[in-house]
Amino acid sequence: MPARPKDAEMVHCPWAPADDPVYRNYHDTEWGTPERDDRALFEKLILDGFQAGLSWRTILYKRDNFRRAFEGFNPAKIARYGPKHIERLLGDAGIVRSQSKIEATIGNARAYLDLMETRADGFSGFLWDFVGGEPIVNRWTDFRDAPTRTAESEAMSRELKRLGFKFCGPVIVYAFMQAVGMVNDHEIACPRHAATAKGQMRVKRL
Repeated sequence: MPARPKDAEMVHCPWAPADDPVYRNYHDTEWGTPERDDRALFEKLILDGFQAGLSWRTILYKRDNFRRAFEGFNPAKIARYGPKHIERLLGDAGIVRSQSKIEATIGNARAYLDLMETRADGFSGFLWDFVGGEPIVNRWTDFRDAPTRTAESEAMSRELKRLGFKFCGPVIVYAFMQAVGMVNDHEIACPRHAATAKGQMRVKRL
């Protein structure tokens, strides 16, 4: 979860200030909106892994570079990457040049393909099962009260690791769950809370 700025606005979630239009647009159009597309979920999980030790703003501003470098986050292509591809990526200044994260991405693509062969409902169905198929709607007045990990994120993390995924600890996974709308952690006063909560009936925390 991003840090709360000192001059936080009280209408939108204050971690997405109006003076950062890229970040505000991400908040207004993506963060917390339920995502059920297999490839989009794969991309977000990979990017959240690259975020480890960094800020999401850093990754967001490099996201188009990541998409180019990893060929649209096509798992079938990434799974075939070898030493020459790793060398190319390590030389790409437009992305985060971490060898461990790049190698984890290749391994994650292979784990994704293996999972897709065994799940009729795909990667999306596998992930959404951890929240019973529907988003958990929280009602925070201050987003800093939101947890950094939950029983659901711990369970998802354990299973992802068992399947061979890396850079998917419970804190990374909870940030992923927030971003893809498995959890609605917009502040209750934020207009996006109501917008993303339409049809989300299960309220877990007050």
